[in-house]
Amino acid sequence: MSEARIDKWMWAVRIFKTRTIAAEACKKSRISINGALAKAARTVKPGDIIQVRKPPVTYSFKVLQAIEKRVGAKLVAEMMENVTTPDQYELLEMSRVSGFVDRAKGAGRPTKKDRRSMEEFTTPEFMDDFDFDFDFEEE
Repeated sequence: MSEARIDKWMWAVRIFKTRTIAAEACKKSRISINGALAKAARTVKPGDIIQVRKPPVTYSFKVLQAIEKRVGAKLVAEMMENVTTPDQYELLEMSRVSGFVDRAKGAGRPTKKDRRSMEEFTTPEFMDDFDFDFDFEEE
């Protein structure tokens, strides 16, 4: 088999968890093959470059083998080659670093990490330094 449907291929090489999600990504114009937007039924063949937009990053993959049956994670390297540019990974890292800074005020609960950093910021450091006993004289 030298050709495969794009939604099946992306599911088979584990870019998406389910084929439904892969087909949905095609429908939302997040998938392009060699620069052209692709529908779910579009076929891919070895040598095609597939771009997957998962905001804020656009991943690029080169098709090495067209498959429609899901393979184990260890075999994925034989089916595709990740050709995503390093600047896209920088974008991902930047968005990860500025994760809770960009969150709109009041938009959801703070994460445990957010809560701990806020507590660390607001708790005076001398609060734990009390190490003496009060002597009250009874009359």
